[in-house]
Amino acid sequence: MTAGVFPGTGLFQRAAAAFADCIPVDPADDGLFGPGSVTWRVHADLSAPVSGLRSLLLQALHPLAMAGVDQHSHWREDPAARFASTSAYVLTTTYGDKAAARAAAARVRQIHEHVRGTDPVTGKHYEASDPALLIWVHAALVDSALAAADRYGTGLSDADKDRYVAEMTAVAEIIGVPAASFADGGAPANVAELDAYFAAVRPDLATSRSTEDTATYLLGMPDVEPELAEVWQVLAAAAVTSLPDWARAMYQFGEGGPAPDSVPPGRDEVRQVLGILDAVYLGEPGVLEARQRLTLRIRRAEQARAEETSAGQAPAEQTR
Repeated sequence: MTAGVFPGTGLFQRAAAAFADCIPVDPADDGLFGPGSVTWRVHADLSAPVSGLRSLLLQALHPLAMAGVDQHSHWREDPAARFASTSAYVLTTTYGDKAAARAAAARVRQIHEHVRGTDPVTGKHYEASDPALLIWVHAALVDSALAAADRYGTGLSDADKDRYVAEMTAVAEIIGVPAASFADGGAPANVAELDAYFAAVRPDLATSRSTEDTATYLLGMPDVEPELAEVWQVLAAAAVTSLPDWARAMYQFGEGGPAPDSVPPGRDEVRQVLGILDAVYLGEPGVLEARQRLTLRIRRAEQARAEETSAGQAPAEQTR
C-alpha cells in the first residue's frame, strides 16, 4: 500500500481514495465482524477522523513505540501516504473478507519484523512485533474510537462499548497479540479491562522532544489541503479535547489544544465540521459507490435479523 495506490495531492484526498479502494465489491464472506457488528457501526461513524488523530497522539506517549517510528519511519516526508495506508489497513480489517483482512495483517507483520532497535530515551530494546507494543497500539485505537464516538458521534450504550472492545480483539490477534484472556497476556476484552490496561501501562509512558515534535506536526499538519486547513484545526482541537486528562497533562495541553488556555470546541461545531469533511469525501471518485455498498450490506443484515426475530415470535403469537 503506497502513495501510488491511493492517488491525490492532499491528506484527505488520499484517505478518500483508500476508502474507495478498500470497500470490497464482491467479498467472499462478511469478514472478521460482519455488517451487524458494533465495529462496523463505530468505524463508519462521523467521528472517525477525530478518533484516528487522537489515537496517534496517544500512541506517541509510549517511548518504545515512538522510537520505532523515529528510527524506521519516514512518514513526515509524505504523511498523506502514511495516513492513507493506515486507513486502508483499518478499512480492510473492518470491512474486507477474512482472507483480505489476514493478508493485510500479514503484510504489517512482515514490516514489523525489521522494526527493532534501542530507544535513546529509556535505553530499552524494542521490537515492533512485541505483543506488549502491539497491545499498546491496539488499545490506543480502541479507546480513541470509543472516546470520539462518545463525545462527537452517535454514542454507544455500555453494552455496545463492551461488545466493541470484545470484537476488536480479533484484529489484535491477527496482527500478533496472543489469543488469550487479558489476564493471560491477551488484548482487553471489555471496557473495564481497557481501563485497567491504561492504568497499568501509564508508568511506562513519557514525553520527549520527539513526542512533542510529533504532536506539533500532527496538530499543525502542513500536508492537509489548503482549503481544509481550518477543518483540520477543529479536528485537532477535538482530538486533544477527547484525550484523557492524564494524557493532556503529559503533553501540557489545554482542554482544547496545545495552549494551556485553549478553549475546547463544542460538540455542535465539531459535528458541523465533520459533516463538511464527509461531504468532501463523498465528492471524491468512488467514495459514494463504496458507501452505498456498505449501506446495502448493513440493510440486508438488518432485514435478515428482523425476519429471524419475526419467525421466532410467530409460534408464540399463534398460541394466543
